[in-house]
Amino acid sequence: MAAAQLTASSISARSLLPSFDGLRLSTAKIASVAPLRQGRSFRGLVVKAATVVAPKYTSLKPLGDRVLVKVKVAEEKSTGGILLPTTAQTKPQGGEVVAVGEGRSIGKKQVDISVKTGSQVVYSKYAGTEVVFDGSNHLILKEDDIVGILETDDVKDLKPLNDRVLIKVAVAEEKTAGGLLLTEASKEKPSIGTVIAVGPGPLDEEGNRKALSISPGNTVLYSKYAGNDFKGLDGSEYIALRASDVMAVLL
Repeated sequence: MAAAQLTASSISARSLLPSFDGLRLSTAKIASVAPLRQGRSFRGLVVKAATVVAPKYTSLKPLGDRVLVKVKVAEEKSTGGILLPTTAQTKPQGGEVVAVGEGRSIGKKQVDISVKTGSQVVYSKYAGTEVVFDGSNHLILKEDDIVGILETDDVKDLKPLNDRVLIKVAVAEEKTAGGLLLTEASKEKPSIGTVIAVGPGPLDEEGNRKALSISPGNTVLYSKYAGNDFKGLDGSEYIALRASDVMAVLL
């Protein structure tokens, strides 16, 4: 009777799954699942937790071209005043620079960090290392992970850094070529837009800025899956991306 007993760790996938066109999945066992623990790996899945800095440390000094940013608190309410659950709150992509590193050496030149303490910045969505310091959420970022400086609440005022470009996305077509109205779900995301602002350009091998070949006002074609998407206060769509992701200027 014991031999007939089945457990979650001993069920064979061969006995559960049908064959398809003569093919059958190789035998696999369904392992029992233990609760995930923060910071541990489970069959390829890693759950990362922010590093908590003990209260005995009163300052945090970034090194090299790194920057410490105090993360902006996520919006708890929608624009209509509805309280948002934690899962629906948009992860912030902005914050205040609270400390900067000493910069980096390029060739024989020492290049300082281009953002200053107190600047309000926008950074790449998945960049940086999360740190809880002095009771608040912070990110330690590479300077190159900062998209631009934003001193207002409207992304159209973003000042791109380095080789970044801010583009206002063209409005998606409302109708097909045959005149049929498109639903929101079926509208194709445009890859065309108007350049609003450009950064000062990347640094060359000697530490000098190399100006971008793109100018504000240019209508451009850019890579479809590049950059960081934003929405302006007026509902317009914007994207900030690297100049290398711009493929052509439309004339």
